[in-house]
Order: sequence, then C-alpha cells, then structure tokens
Amino acid sequence: MKQAKTLRADEIKRVLAYVATRRHAIRDRAIIVTSFQSGMRAHEMASLRIGDVVDEAGNVRGEIILKPEQTKGRFSRRVFVNARLKKELAIYLKQACAGMSASEPLFRSQKRHAFNGNTMCQLFLNIYKEAGIKGASSHSGRRTFITNLASKSISVRVLAALAGHSSISTTQRYIDVNDDQLRNAVELVS
Repeated sequence: MKQAKTLRADEIKRVLAYVATRRHAIRDRAIIVTSFQSGMRAHEMASLRIGDVVDEAGNVRGEIILKPEQTKGRFSRRVFVNARLKKELAIYLKQACAGMSASEPLFRSQKRHAFNGNTMCQLFLNIYKEAGIKGASSHSGRRTFITNLASKSISVRVLAALAGHSSISTTQRYIDVNDDQLRNAVELVS
C-alpha cells in the first residue's frame, strides 16, 4: 500500500490558503493544523469532544488524553499540545464552539453532527485534491508531523511515544528522507 505524501512547508501553506476560501474555513483550518501539529489520526480527531481539549476554566489543555475507544490500538494515550496548536484551537473554540457543552463534538460536519472516521478522511482527501496536492491523504499530517520531528533529531523512541506506536519499526516507516536532510547530514562529516 502506498504511503501518504509528506508535505513540505510550502505545500502546507498552499493547503491553508485554500482552506481559507472554504465555507467552513475556521473548522477546516483547525482540523488541518491539528493534524500537522499533533500527529493524530483522522478518526482520533473525529472522536474528540470539547471537554477532551478544554479544561474546566475554558483553557486549551496542554495534553489531550485519548481514551482507548478513541485510538487505533485501543490503548489510552496522551497527545501533547504545543503553543501553536493551543493558539489555533483557542481561536477555533472561541469562533465556532462558544456556548457549547464539554460533551459536544469538537469538530462538526456541515449537518452539525460529529464526524466519523470515514467522513473525516473524506474531508482531508477533498481539501488536498482541491488544493492541488497529489498523493496526500488523512495520514499526511501524521507522517509530516513525525518526519519533521525526525529531521530535528528527535529520538525514534520519543517519536513512537508521540505517535502512539508500540514498535519503533512502525514509526520508522513514517519517516520520509528528503534531499535537504541528506545534504545536511553530509555537512556534519568532519
């Protein structure tokens, strides 16, 4: 099976520029940024409730705890939320989720229902297709997240933990190697 495309920074910008033109621009931007900044799977994002992301004081959490029923392997795991994702989610929540209860879906379809894994995957495919990104899928954000961290010399064990993989060999399959990484590597030779 062919792996999802890992996006370059200019391709991510193109996707975000396209998303800004869409009917549900605020929601779609939050979904795309969540994918690239957290490495969550599409079905994990589809399962999120506002209370998973926001604490009792209304602030975006520093960690999202995914329950076993929300994950692929049926194991609870933590998703760490960086400053950029916190900011994006805070904007989204303020603009799209004001007054909603903690039990409401974080991301809702145009019919105002929770996405399921398949509809979230279809949303990603549609966005990437319309943005002109060939080979991208709902897994592209996850692969890009892992590859970007790997290029910053983050240990594969840390990457596996962040991805929720029980085996580092699974994580290694997510890491793309590109020409810039190869050039930088040979420059380290003394």
